[in-house]
Amino acid sequence: MPSSRRKFIQQTAFAALATASIPTWLKAAPKKKMITGIQLYSVRDEMKANPVDTLKAIANMGYQYVEHANYINRKFYGYSAADFKKLLADHGLTMLSGHTVMGPSHWDANKKDFSDSWKYTVEDAAIVGQELVISPWLDDSLRKTADDLKRYMEIFNLSGKLCNKWGMRFGYHNHNFEFTQKLGNETVYEIILNNTDPTLVTQQLDFGNLYGTGADALAIVKNNPGRFVSMHVKDEIMNAKGTGYESTVLGKGVQV
Repeated sequence: MPSSRRKFIQQTAFAALATASIPTWLKAAPKKKMITGIQLYSVRDEMKANPVDTLKAIANMGYQYVEHANYINRKFYGYSAADFKKLLADHGLTMLSGHTVMGPSHWDANKKDFSDSWKYTVEDAAIVGQELVISPWLDDSLRKTADDLKRYMEIFNLSGKLCNKWGMRFGYHNHNFEFTQKLGNETVYEIILNNTDPTLVTQQLDFGNLYGTGADALAIVKNNPGRFVSMHVKDEIMNAKGTGYESTVLGKGVQV
């Protein structure tokens, strides 16, 4: 591991460990030791074709933790929450985090309540054993103006309360637009941080998605202690069009 990358991870470890309501899997870890897992999006084609063999291969690589990127109609990769938890356990795997987009349709403004779909999302996340429910996208319609986004951050806070009732935390995973799009005098990411309750909404910082935006990942973590309990660390490479960066195989790109 290059010294700059190792130094960054060591320096950011304190931020995760300092969080009061940190998940048990990080509480139990020695200081400066981060638990490493794999985002199943990186093997999405394999998971679609054969979840059983793919999870077996992941376990054989030495991984113990996975994060999902496929929850549709109350199914994780085609399995109910209880069945998927058993499948993971059969291979010595645990899923403490997962990605499911919380969008405009998940909030009923008239009823001032979440849709059944989002309530089931949270319930199934708890059943499968998650400690983090991560929304990895913000619909364009939610960030047309600063006021639009600030209003939706109130829904983020409410989702945090809902997740807390199930013993979990709600969080957000960034892409690149959060650091390049400005609404008024603030970037989208600044609005997210400034208008969410740290006790209700955590952040999952994706260093790869941030790369190339001009944002300083280390400065973001240092300036917002306690906001980050998980991270995505990966290699990036210039895309074929030369217009931006995209993920690539570890060791083949810029390590961030």
